[in-house]
Amino acid sequence: MHSATRPDQCDQRGAHLRLVSDRAAGAPPGIKLSGVSKIYRTRDGDVPSLRRLDFHINDGEFFVVVGPSGCGKSTLLKMISGLLPPSSGEIRVDGQVVTKPHGNVGIVFQNALLLPWRNVLANVMLPIDMKRLPREKYLPRAKDLLKLVGLEGFEKKLPWQLSGGMQQRASICRALVHDPRIMLMDEPFGALDAMTRERMNVELMRIQRETGKTVLLITHSIPEAVFLADRVLVMTERPGAIAAIYEVPLPRPRSLDAMADPVFTALVQRIRAHFSTHSALE
Repeated sequence: MHSATRPDQCDQRGAHLRLVSDRAAGAPPGIKLSGVSKIYRTRDGDVPSLRRLDFHINDGEFFVVVGPSGCGKSTLLKMISGLLPPSSGEIRVDGQVVTKPHGNVGIVFQNALLLPWRNVLANVMLPIDMKRLPREKYLPRAKDLLKLVGLEGFEKKLPWQLSGGMQQRASICRALVHDPRIMLMDEPFGALDAMTRERMNVELMRIQRETGKTVLLITHSIPEAVFLADRVLVMTERPGAIAAIYEVPLPRPRSLDAMADPVFTALVQRIRAHFSTHSALE
């Protein structure tokens, strides 16, 4: 496994493509994993999914995990949300040990998963109804979120009347409506066409900037990871482990023009090199 402490020099604009040590990443609030692993028990024997993970996600950070299919990225997200217990180690969110599903997260999946019989506003309000929170308090927030993502005027539309990108924007609103500190996103734009996906990446960065949420996003796309992230965690093949954590030195706010920046290109190539040979993943 590559060291997470060695800086790599990049002569473009004097920037650095740095492998960042999380030992000094800071204290809570945020997300902290200490010695976390996951093994699935089956009738055919144990199936290791994740090897020991130790890292910290800072409060308000846009943190992206990239890795090959089957490396345990979705398992990691489920454990942080409390939907799945780790086999070993400890996960803390804002200093509290995660032992069950908690209200501090909103989750966005690859598919929007909107209920077809509920209109857009009713879909966004679903977490409020399920948690039995006061509708009069959260209804204005739901409408404000729809306005934030450009869906004002579509409140009464049914999901089938929306494009794929609009449906995913509605699902982001649903994840934010109860005002969680953290957004967990599992390949949220994987089902979209390339042009819509790029627009949604820009939209997501704007939403994160305006709401100040901590975002953990998992993806197979290296360019998407570098474009969105403050830091990128690179995972090995199954059983997943940390190959490296990279800081992204591109300034914010970012436009799609950032993808033409030599710093962007260099970091994409460096991350891609982890997957070019099997030895790079060990």
